[in-house]
Amino acid sequence: VKGTGPDGRVTETDVRAAAKSKTTAPQRAPAAAKPTPSVKAGEGVRIQLSGMRKIIAQRLAQSLGPVPHFYLNIDIDAGPLMAARAELKSAGEGADASKITVNDFVLKAAVQAAVKVPRVNASFDGDAFVQYADVDLGIAVAIEDGLLTPVIRAAQNKSLREISELVKDLASRARNKRMKPEEFQGGTFTVSNLGGMGIDSFSAVINPPQGFILAVGKVTKVPVIDDSDQIVAGHCMSITMSCDHRVIDGALGAEYLKELRHLLENPALLLV
Repeated sequence: VKGTGPDGRVTETDVRAAAKSKTTAPQRAPAAAKPTPSVKAGEGVRIQLSGMRKIIAQRLAQSLGPVPHFYLNIDIDAGPLMAARAELKSAGEGADASKITVNDFVLKAAVQAAVKVPRVNASFDGDAFVQYADVDLGIAVAIEDGLLTPVIRAAQNKSLREISELVKDLASRARNKRMKPEEFQGGTFTVSNLGGMGIDSFSAVINPPQGFILAVGKVTKVPVIDDSDQIVAGHCMSITMSCDHRVIDGALGAEYLKELRHLLENPALLLV
């Protein structure tokens, strides 16, 4: 404030004049923000979805949208399972027995556990749920342009060897696109195994209207403490159960997985 009084002193008039000039002075407009540079993705090729990929996309959206998923995970002591498979291979009980895989044991156990805990073998239907008499087992098979889930009908009536033979036949025909539609439609639940691709564990999306899906990882070597408190090499396999919460609650899913673990850790029960 510039003073106009004696010896340059600031007077009341000077203060009022300065305040008035400050309120009437035009305000400087804020500087315009610099535009954010637009960065585009690199060049790409647009690949049209095949009919199968469109169906898969629709089914996944249909599942993850209205189906309330939740997940349960268990680790299986796969030592007894590996020993049983090795014994079958060395016993010389025919070529078919030697071809039985770890996945065949898992499939058989999944079926028997569903027989023991039948409430999981169900699907949601409006204001009710349908509990199925037969265990129609879906098997996820990766093919060149997508995924198919061949179904073993009434799998509870099939032996371990029969399941093994059916899986090999269905998977081969799925990959060669020689399946009939009725062979991969339906199913009361599905098992997806990515262990052969080196995956330790994962969660899968339920195939509606099924009530759950099992995601099976690879058998890995892990350190375990034996009965004499010694650290020894063991085998572990992770299984994740994705459940439709409208059909299966946590306690029911846990009961099923408990039975599944019991069967896989006592594989002699699967040979009956």
